[in-house]
Amino acid sequence: MADTQPASTSTSSTGIIDAETNAETNAETDAGPATPIREVMGPGDVSRALRRVAHEILERNKGASDLLLLGIPSRGVPLARRLAAVMAEVEGVHVPVGTLDVTMHRDDLRHQPVRTLARTDIPGGGIDETVVVLVDDVLYHGRTIRAALEALAELGRPRAVRLAVLVDRGHRELPIRADYVGKNLPTASTERVQVRLTEVDGGDDSVAISGGER
Repeated sequence: MADTQPASTSTSSTGIIDAETNAETNAETDAGPATPIREVMGPGDVSRALRRVAHEILERNKGASDLLLLGIPSRGVPLARRLAAVMAEVEGVHVPVGTLDVTMHRDDLRHQPVRTLARTDIPGGGIDETVVVLVDDVLYHGRTIRAALEALAELGRPRAVRLAVLVDRGHRELPIRADYVGKNLPTASTERVQVRLTEVDGGDDSVAISGGER
């Protein structure tokens, strides 16, 4: 769904860094022997989870005032846009959506120095005194969100920062917690969580687990 916004501040680059910038998801897609895939969320489940999360955000914020949704590429971006669409439907107002690339703030650049920079796109009003909701697909170790907080600090000073994720799979390595969760999904550290969204992957939305022993 298209996101219409006022003039924005954007930064982008190409050719420096390799495919996916969301290393929370990357950590779950390391190659290994083919294993059965177990779907835990289908299109209807994803839709209902996002609708519930959108309502929870509005309830806690007491409406849509001062909200700014920032999606973390790649799958956090369409998720943020979907949340904004539900909020517009409920509140009848436009909720600004932007994107926040965290690549250069990751703590594993020394180990994986070649990556592709994604796009940071902040709505024209900036982030100062807003309630920023970071949006991502999977919360795992917490390192992507740590990088997002560092990237955000360079852009301004929001009144509050909150986190919404489609899936929280546990296994945190940092003291980071999501404020809004579509689905808490207990997993083994050897398992892979695969999120597929129509806007990024084509086909139907889904969340699946593969690998590990259950």
